[in-house]
Amino acid sequence: MGITSLMGTTMSQLRIFALITFVCVALWGCSAKEKPQLTAAQEQAVAERIAPEGHVVKAGQVVAVAAAGAARSGSDIYASNCLACHASGVAGAPILGDVAAWTDRLSKGIETVYSNAINGINMMPARGTCASCSDDEVIAAIDYILDNSK
Repeated sequence: MGITSLMGTTMSQLRIFALITFVCVALWGCSAKEKPQLTAAQEQAVAERIAPEGHVVKAGQVVAVAAAGAARSGSDIYASNCLACHASGVAGAPILGDVAAWTDRLSKGIETVYSNAINGINMMPARGTCASCSDDEVIAAIDYILDNSK
């Protein structure tokens, strides 16, 4: 092995080392020095985005959850659980205020509408994603939707 071959390898290694050093220093220099401060509203928004999608509820626990606190209103249930689908018609959900869509569903009877909301139908999950809702709260949400769809 000649001296030029040995020097060529060393120069290549030096160039690679210099490039890696430059990249590391640049990344370190661009990194945040301190954690950004969030407002209370921003922290709440982050907490809502990373919260678990659902809750595990054991048989009989739904009644206990509802009994532990005051029943939520139909409008509260709608705003926190139903709005996402029933405001835009996601997956065929009847839209709040769409008289024709709700009239069609009511033709099968109000008890069927309540049962479908509690047990789920088509793309709608049981209790419309409100696993902690009691039957009465789901019914209150349905009544709220129907009262606003006349």
